Amino acid sequence: MIFEVLLLLNLAIVFFAIGFILRTRTLQKGRDDSKQKEIDSLCQQNVILRSEIEEVRGGLLSIGKRMLALEATTKELLQNQQELKFVDPDSKMYSRAVKMVELGADLDEIIKECELPRAEAELLISLHQQKS
Repeated sequence: MIFEVLLLLNLAIVFFAIGFILRTRTLQKGRDDSKQKEIDSLCQQNVILRSEIEEVRGGLLSIGKRMLALEATTKELLQNQQELKFVDPDSKMYSRAVKMVELGADLDEIIKECELPRAEAELLISLHQQKS
């Protein structure tokens, strides 16, 4: 009789241990599945972010090329502008007259020094006064 009770007690302990092991494995599998889903999600986000970074890099390269082209165009325009100043003698005269107006020269002085007609000298003085 004691033998039978011990046998039943041992069987109960074995079933309890098997149940505990199965429950632990089920919980661990659930955690593993959850972790795997999280890893998959993070990998997908990583791929998306990498592609977005590549797009930004491409955009920056394009902007850089455009900036270089604009700088070259600006230099060329400035050079052309400088050449035009030296080519047109009348522009020198008008530039000098404008400088004199800015420095406060009077009408007769501008007419004499720059050899401008009176009407043009008056116009320059009038324009300068409107700016101020």
